[in-house]
Amino acid sequence: MKYGLVGIVGFVADVGGFNLLRFAGGHGPLYEMPLAAKAISTAMGVVVAWLGHRYWTFRENRRFAVHREFVEFVVVSLIGLGISLAPLAISHYALGLRSPLADNISANIVGLGLATAFRYWAMHTRVFTEMRSTHQAPDVWQSDPSDRSSR
Repeated sequence: MKYGLVGIVGFVADVGGFNLLRFAGGHGPLYEMPLAAKAISTAMGVVVAWLGHRYWTFRENRRFAVHREFVEFVVVSLIGLGISLAPLAISHYALGLRSPLADNISANIVGLGLATAFRYWAMHTRVFTEMRSTHQAPDVWQSDPSDRSSR
């Protein structure tokens, strides 16, 4: 349930950003560059999703090493970006389907659907995997009981 809710918020950031960049005012700032618009909107969705998943969905499984977790999240998201860009590139450039409806179907239904399935699997198996106790500090902060010199 939480994964889905965070996904919806990330989806809104992604799809909303894509459409603003492409079609705001008829011809948005990236109207002629649909792949760049999708890459930027996906990046916005990735940041929203990472924050939501880290601090809400997977808060019990998040890593102590925030930077490492974020890097792994970004790598998984970049692979997901490639998965979501492929249908848009094929539809827009190879098939010549260039309408707003065609771009949204290929990017935000087909591509995003495939990428979401991949990311869901990867989040559970690769990114948010380190169990963390809320009552105990990490081992690096605990003293070694066999070290008597600190007593």
